Order: sequence, then C-alpha cells, then structure tokens
Amino acid sequence: MRRIPATPLVLAAGALLLAAALWRVDATPARIWEGLSRLGWLLVLMWPPSPGGALPDLLRGLAESMAMAFLGTLLAALAALPLALLGAGNVVGSALLRFSARRVYDGLRGIDTLVWALIFVSAVGMGPFAGILALAVPDTGTLAKLFSEALEGADRRQVEAVRAAGAGRSLAVRLGLLPQVAPVMLSQVLYTLESNARSSTILGVVGAGGIGLALSDRIRINNWDEAAFIVLMILLMVAAIDRLSRMARLRLIRP
Repeated sequence: MRRIPATPLVLAAGALLLAAALWRVDATPARIWEGLSRLGWLLVLMWPPSPGGALPDLLRGLAESMAMAFLGTLLAALAALPLALLGAGNVVGSALLRFSARRVYDGLRGIDTLVWALIFVSAVGMGPFAGILALAVPDTGTLAKLFSEALEGADRRQVEAVRAAGAGRSLAVRLGLLPQVAPVMLSQVLYTLESNARSSTILGVVGAGGIGLALSDRIRINNWDEAAFIVLMILLMVAAIDRLSRMARLRLIRP
C-alpha cells in the first residue's frame, strides 16, 4: 500500500481545525468584510489626532501610567528575590519548602493582570494604587520563577570556593551565587518594566488609573480623534521606555 506523506495530512488537519474554529466564532466572510469596513471608517474619524484641549490632563495620566509601571516592577522585583531563594534547589535543601514556594509562584502569575486589577479596584478603590498592586502581584510570581531558574543554573564552583574559605551558607549565597546571576536578574527586571509600560495603559479601562481611563472615556463617547492622540502618546511612551531600558541594559550588564 502506498503511504500518504505526513505533511499533506498535517496541512489538511490544520486547515480543517482552522475552518472549524472560524465557524465556531462565527467569522463569516460577510462579518469580516463588515468589520474591515467599519475599521476603515474609524480610521477616517481618527484623523487628524487631536488632544481636544485636554493635553495637561493627558500628560498627567501618561505620567501616572509610567509611575505605575515603575513602582509595580520595583515592588515585584523586591518581593520576588526572597521567594526565588526559597524555590532554588541549590539554596534551599528542603524539597517541601521548594515545592511550596513554586506553587506560590504559580498562584501569583496564574491570574492575569487585568483580573488582579478588578480585584484590587474592588479592594482598595479606583486609582493608580490598585494598578500598581495589579502589576506587582503577577510579576512577583513571574520574576520569582525566572530568578529561581537563574539561581539553579549558576556555576557551583564559585559557591564552593567561598564555602572552602570558611564562609557560611548565607554568605556563600550572597558572595558566590548572587553576583553571578545579578546581570540576568537585572535584564529580566528591565524586560518586565518594558512589558508593564504597555500593561499599565490598559488597567485604566477597569478604573486602575493611568492614561487608559482617558482612552476608555474617549472611545465610549466616540471622540476618535482624541483617542488616536492618546494612542500616539502611549506609543511614544512605550518607545521611550524601551529605548531607556536598552541603554540601561547595555550599560549595566554588558561587560
């Protein structure tokens, strides 16, 4: 019997799954065409972008988003370091303690930032404080996991050399282990800051402060020219933070 090549079968199965998914979400050609036509109409309404006389308020909202991103990342990094030490196999010998710490990572990062924002808006009220907490909590779990993996991948010889000189376990970790992984940790923190600069603009939609609240208000009342102006402000903010983060990474991490 002649064998049918596997590649056509995989392509056929993929096409069948794609068709089934499109049918399930009612993505008919007519609906897609209608959506594209409406999108084109919205783009026309967005031009030219305009601050609508609210530039000072928009700048304050943008600064609030930047502050949320920075403070959320800072709190997450500070909280993640001790959790990472508890979950690293070359730092903590207790398997139960390591397992418990890693489940804490999963619990924190397993819930999306937007869900945390809804929770904290209900708990502490609307405003940037809820946004900072919403960024910090899931990032604590993510950074703790990344930090612990970096710790476990470090060279043991430096730690053993410090221990051979008569240092205790905690001193060996501080002098032999952390200096090795500090550049990797810093790079991960800077990347998280870049990501939070984008995420912080969305949290305002649910009342967690920042420029997202202004954007949500403009979209709700169909002020599309002002919405386009806010989107451009967000793009410039993200680009500036990405640039500054890259400069800091190259200056602090590259040997």
